[in-house]
Amino acid sequence: MTHFKKFGLLFALLLAASWLPASAQVVASTAEPDQPELDQPGDALVPPTSASDFTASRLDDVLSGSWRSDANRARDAWRHPKATLQFFGIQPDQTVIEITPGGGWYAELLAPLLHDNGRYIAAEQAPSTDSEARADDSRLRRKFAADPAHFGNATIVTFDPKKPVFGAPGSADLVLTFRNVHNWVMADTAPAMFKAFYAVLRPGGVLGVVDHRAADGATLAAVKSSGYLPTATVIKLATDAGFRLDARSEINANPADDHDHPKGVWTLPPTLALGDTDRAKYLAIGESDRMTLRFVKPAAASH
Repeated sequence: MTHFKKFGLLFALLLAASWLPASAQVVASTAEPDQPELDQPGDALVPPTSASDFTASRLDDVLSGSWRSDANRARDAWRHPKATLQFFGIQPDQTVIEITPGGGWYAELLAPLLHDNGRYIAAEQAPSTDSEARADDSRLRRKFAADPAHFGNATIVTFDPKKPVFGAPGSADLVLTFRNVHNWVMADTAPAMFKAFYAVLRPGGVLGVVDHRAADGATLAAVKSSGYLPTATVIKLATDAGFRLDARSEINANPADDHDHPKGVWTLPPTLALGDTDRAKYLAIGESDRMTLRFVKPAAASH
């Protein structure tokens, strides 16, 4: 049994134990009081104290994974992946769909995390419709094929952004998208995308969104081409689709970003669209200021 599978079994036992009636738990802890306590072998696995502790431990495992590149590790300081995924409530036994994962920065974490007990699905825009989509799809497939030990159970599905479908209705626990909503807003496909997120999630399922946040008071018309979005725009897209805003977080905030750059968000790292012009200045600012929003599909879903 692999290390990850042992932890998966422990995770399931923890969840099962949490449903035991109180009386059963008392009986279990008080039975046979006259028997001496047995020493636990030194190499035995000691279960975490809670399911959340188990998830945190697994996130630490994948963050330190040898399959991650140095360049991707360097971005942890800006992307805050552990805190972000914990905020979205991820668990290793969930079915998780990541929408347009690009080259797979988050896929390097999510696919191994879900490899043994959950399911990771990468939803890519149909390659025939967009040159960037073709490149991302090919790169992701190569990544998965090159390392089946960590990515062998990952799945790639493709979708038409004008009529997106990500899977059977109610089949996903969690839908995640990182810095993509601005692209859909610019392409006028965002309403259809959010409706499709709603359809694929089970009642009570979660939609997690991270995107470039516009300055307070900025209008969509003023910033639409910059890559930044007003937070209210994203919230409206989600609530119009049927979601309820559950929480927002400052995990991915960057106070050093004044949101005013010659080439929008792409002026900043990692793109650095101006090349060497003011490079030190933009490296010092770091990656963009970002909103982090958690939405829930109501348990009594109306549509």
